[in-house]
Parts: sequence; C-alpha cells; structure tokens
Amino acid sequence: MTFKIKTLYRFMLSSFVPLFVMTFFICLFIVLMQFLWRYIDDLVGKGLGVDVIAELFFYAALSLVPMALPLAILLASLMTFGNLGERFELTAMKASGVSLVKAMKPLTALLILIAIGAFFFQNNVLPVAQTKMYTLLFSVKQKSPELEIPEGVFYDQIPGYNLFVQSKNRENGTLYDLMIYDMSKGFDNAGIILADSGTLAMTEDKTHLVLNLYNGESFDNLKEAATASANVPYRRESFLDKRIYLSFDANFNRMEEDGMRNQYVGKNITELSHTIDSVNQRVDSVGRSYARLVADRQYVNVGNYKIVLDTAGNKRRVMNSVKMSVPLNVDSVFRGKSSADKLANLDKALSQLRRQKQDYEFKGLTLADDRKSIIRHGIEMHKKFTLSIACLVFFFIGAPLGAIIRKGGLGMPLVISVLLFIVYYIIDNTGNKMARDARIEVWEGMWMSTAILLPLGIFVTYKAVNDSAVFNKDAYLNWFRKLTGGHQVRQVVMKEVIIEDIVTSDAIARLNNLSASGQEFLLSFPSKTGFKDYWLKGCPVEKLHALSQMEEQTVEYLSNSRDKLVINKLMDLPILRSLWLYRPAPKKWMGVSAMVLLPVGFAIYLIGRKSISSLRKEIETIIKVDTELIKLINNNDNI
Repeated sequence: MTFKIKTLYRFMLSSFVPLFVMTFFICLFIVLMQFLWRYIDDLVGKGLGVDVIAELFFYAALSLVPMALPLAILLASLMTFGNLGERFELTAMKASGVSLVKAMKPLTALLILIAIGAFFFQNNVLPVAQTKMYTLLFSVKQKSPELEIPEGVFYDQIPGYNLFVQSKNRENGTLYDLMIYDMSKGFDNAGIILADSGTLAMTEDKTHLVLNLYNGESFDNLKEAATASANVPYRRESFLDKRIYLSFDANFNRMEEDGMRNQYVGKNITELSHTIDSVNQRVDSVGRSYARLVADRQYVNVGNYKIVLDTAGNKRRVMNSVKMSVPLNVDSVFRGKSSADKLANLDKALSQLRRQKQDYEFKGLTLADDRKSIIRHGIEMHKKFTLSIACLVFFFIGAPLGAIIRKGGLGMPLVISVLLFIVYYIIDNTGNKMARDARIEVWEGMWMSTAILLPLGIFVTYKAVNDSAVFNKDAYLNWFRKLTGGHQVRQVVMKEVIIEDIVTSDAIARLNNLSASGQEFLLSFPSKTGFKDYWLKGCPVEKLHALSQMEEQTVEYLSNSRDKLVINKLMDLPILRSLWLYRPAPKKWMGVSAMVLLPVGFAIYLIGRKSISSLRKEIETIIKVDTELIKLINNNDNI
C-alpha cells in the first residue's frame, strides 16, 4: 500500500517549511549576536584560536535554540498564511469547501512533531550543550589576556605588577622609560623598578614573561625583615642589566566538565527528579532534627512543655526534656551581687544568646540554600515542557493572524511577531524570576506565559475560522458606543418606489401611541435616581425595549411617506439604546455587592445617572418630534 500525501497538504508544507527554515536561522543568528555582545569583553584580547571561538559559538547556538524556535514558528506561520491571504489562495480554498482548520491540518501535524522533537532536544541535547558552553566560557574567562602593553598609561593585566612604558619601538619591540610596581609580595612589601629601556619576551612554555631591563635602579621595601624597631629598612640597587621572570600563563587551559555537569543546567529530567527528591528528603530530615533540637534545649534550666495523654485519656502538660532540673530563680542570681557582677552575668547571658542566634541563622541559611537548589532544579525541569507547548501556542497565534491580516513578506508579520515575542519574553522572564525568588510556586511562574498567551491563540483561531473582523475598527467603535452610551444618528432615505402608502389616521394614531408610551415611561421612572434605587432597581429596561420597538415600527411605517419634510423630520427621532449603565445589576445580590464596594459603585452610579439623564432627554425629544410630525401630516394630506 502506497502512502500518498494530498496535493493540498503538499502545497501547505512546501509553503511553510522553507519559510520556517529561513526564519529559524535568522532568529538564531540574531540571538547569537546578542550572546556575542554580552560576552564580547571576555573574548576580545585573549588571543583565542578560531577553533575555540567556533566551538563556543556552536554550543551557544545549540543553547539558544529554545529562544529562537518559538519566534521562528510565529514568524513563519504569519508569513505563510499572510502570503496565502494576500494572493487570495485562502479565499479560493474556502470557495472550494476547504476550511481554515483543514488547511492548517498538515502544519499542525508538523508542529506536533517539532514540539516532540523540542522536548527530546531540551532533555537530551541541551544539558550537554549547556555544560560544554559554560565550561568553555569559564575557561575563556580564566585565560590571561593577550599581552599588548600600551604607551603612556599603567598596564595592570600582569598579576601582581603594574607596568608603565613611556614609549616603545614597534620595529624591534624595545621599551623606553619603564616604571614597574611590584605588588606580588603585598602592598606593605612593595618594590619599584626604574629602567631606561628594556625588552619583553615569553618563555617557550608560555607560562612566564622574561623582562630584560637596562640602566636602572630598584627600590625594595623590607618590612617583612624589620625587627621590633619602628624604622623599616629598604634596599636600593643600581644595575646595568637585569632580568626578571614574571608568572604569566598565556596558555588556554580547558576546565573539567564534571563540576558543570553536576549543576541543574547539565541534567535531564531523570537526574533533575532524583536531585529534587534527595534534596527534599535531606531538607525534611535536617529540618526535623533542628526542630527537635530547639524543642529539647533548656533555657536557664527551664525546659519546654508538650501535651500528652494520661491513662484516663485526659490531656496534661509535661516538660519536654529528658533531664529535668530545678528552674533557675533569676532574682536570686542578682540578689546581693555588685553592679560589676550583674553586668558580667548579663554580658555572659547576652553572649550565649548571640551564639545561639548565630547558630540558628547558620542552620537557616543552610536550609535556604537547599530550598534554592530545589527551586532551580524545578525550574529547569519545567523548561523541558514549556518550549514544546510554546511552539504550539505560537503556531495557533501566527497562522490565524496571518489569515486575518492577509499581509505577506517581512513587513507587517515581522512587526507583529517581534511585538508578540517581546510580550512573551517579558512575561516568561517575570514568571521565572518570581519563581526563582520563591514569591510564587515554580509551576505558576514557568507556565505563566503559556497561560496568558493560550487564550489569545484560541481567540484569534476562533475569529479566523469564523471570518470575524478582528481588525475592523468600526466594530470596536460600535461596541464602545454601546458600552459608554455614544449617540447614534438615524438615517432615513426617501424611497423611490413605495409599494404601500401610509394612511393619515393610522400615522397619527401611531405617533400618539408613541408619545403616550414615552410619557408613561417618564412618569414611571423618577428624574433623579438615588444611589440605593440605582443599584437595586435601576431603569425599567423592559419598558424601554417596548418603547424602542414601538419607535422603530413607527419610523418604518412613516418612511413610506411621499413628503420629504416628513422623511427629514423622522431623522430627528433619536435611537433608543439599551445600555449596561441603565441597569448594571440585574440581580439583587449584584447590586448589594456594588453598594458595599463604595468607591467603585459610587463612580459607576455617577456615570449611570448621567446616562439615564440623557435617556430622559431622548424620550422627551421623541415626544416633541411626534408632535411636529402630527402637525406636518395634518397640514399636508398628501403624505
């Protein structure tokens, strides 16, 4: 049986995979440059070989894959579906009966495979790459800088020495007017060497510098050889030729990886889980022993109490101490003592308490270090899973957004991707830091970014599947008007063809009924609503709905008029809206709760009262316009 991929699936894969590969390497290059700028000071001037730099960059690139992969998926999915929408290929698919979900099906399967691969990469490859990267990076930091002595300034990169060179001959390497401060034996035993000229060379094993000096003097402080006398001897020496060996290891010494492999960055899930369990067990055991020690310790011969049950089952208090002693009578200690003895006893007691306090603080710090280790290992364990889920979340954000905005290329998709990734990066770092500082649980901090972005992915996917206008500003403006009560203008157009003419008596009856209903509404609802009535009763929205429906039916009937003045006057009738502010608490308990929250409830009450006042003015306008329409209709029977 031959496995054959559908043409649509091949087309979608061929559109996504090249863009994904391109964006992945672009994102990886960008984050790698950020790594380079971060550690540029540790790399420049060390005389490192190309092989060492290339190896460091290779392991750094592997370690930065978790940062580049979600951004690449987001950008590639945005560009893919943006290109399809811009070329109307998505429209053709929908016209052929292919929904967006079906078009996304092959890419969803591919992203699931990528997410699974990301998990195994995080668990198996990343610990090895991070171990080698940090070991190599620390080795580079420990390497001595390449020797390049400047002119006219002190050079302090030789351990224990400060070297000043006034000028130098760049052809033969001769140094002129040298001043050397020898601090290798400490500041109290410092020495100074002055020379007219000299040369500097490296030994064959690159572990020492050979400094040949000519025509100079040296001054040595011999404080370590001084006797009890206050005078400190020193030694002055003049020389024509002097050779000095300085310790300076210029070789690149690679550190062992065992130390870094034992850290949390170098462990997989099994090792992390084992470490967390063992450290938790040690913390519990040590904590119980410390608690038992505090409970059993006697203070001024007074032990602690504990509650036990006697033979009858009654609770009674007994001393929680194995060796009982008579409680110390503190007053008897100070009775008959002199002031000096009292101070001595107080100082002794304070010293003992300080030692006990320091002992408890040390034990607390020990446990705090173990808890910090548990948190770090827990964070690293959750990271094994968050990358895979982040890849899926970013795909279900990028693909629907691309289908909605219908813009391909690197313009709009790049801007949206960068903005979304910055939001993700800030949230993820915030959650990571809060979890690391033990302000929240580890799982809460590590999954915070996913929990925030997942609803966004569900929302845009739903909007794209249902062809909703997410970026239609008119829809949002109408919603905002409905929420805040923005006025809407009525538009009535004179009909060119009228099938059914209106009857004058019917028109006047409809207008009178509308005015009467408006008057009834105004009488049933007070002009000034109190705070309590607003939250417990509010506006009678049922009557308002009936009045609004009656108004629209009247306008629809009168729009068949042949009189242009009547049509124009109909546009003066306001559109009655049913706003949330008219009755914000449909349930009594909601109104009581809002009244309890006085600052918020009172602010809403002030806004709602203003909206209700505007509603009454609109109804008064309806009554006034009805009267004017009745006059127009009576004056002109040909309506």
